[in-house]
Amino acid sequence: MLHLLLVTWFGWVETWGYLGVFILMAMESSIIPVPAEIVMPPAAFWAAQGRMSMAGVILAGTFGSLFGSFLSYWISRWVGEPVVKRFGKYFLMPPAKVQMAEAWVQRFGVTGIFLARLLPVIRHLISIPAGILKMPLAGFSIATVVGAGIWCSILSWFGAQVIGSNPELLQSPEAMILVIKAKLHWFIAGVLVLGVLYGVVVKFKNKSATPSVA
Repeated sequence: MLHLLLVTWFGWVETWGYLGVFILMAMESSIIPVPAEIVMPPAAFWAAQGRMSMAGVILAGTFGSLFGSFLSYWISRWVGEPVVKRFGKYFLMPPAKVQMAEAWVQRFGVTGIFLARLLPVIRHLISIPAGILKMPLAGFSIATVVGAGIWCSILSWFGAQVIGSNPELLQSPEAMILVIKAKLHWFIAGVLVLGVLYGVVVKFKNKSATPSVA
């Protein structure tokens, strides 16, 4: 079943071009777990071959991510926390995950949204607590566009390089995902370190802002 879905989604990119990238990245940024590794990298490879433009691929992916994030944001804001926690488990979002994401947004705010956009799995969930907590739309939108733009650019660059050296990966979506993820380990590790350092700074800042009791 998973193989069939991957092949189908991969076919959308090849057949529909920019529209396929937009739709799939919108799905990837909502509750539908489409792997971005089968969207941006092959699109970037085909852009390098002249079938599309690299800038067009990145823009389609970025604004697709923004559209999908808006859907999750507004639906979560509309239905509220009780409904999300009650029915989220049917969409791979158990209450524990939702609660953890809420804590992340409450603690790190707009910067947390930005960092989450650069991390697999978390990027699927982060719009939900932002909607539940009624985060200001302007800050949410800016963090989403910047984070998604960087993520799409990184995936596109790796895609053009990796698939260009290994074009046989186009025959196996599963193998493509594994190879791209392996190449992204250092980038993801760097984002995690940045997140930890930012958390430490926020923690010390909050402590210094807390008035001491005489």
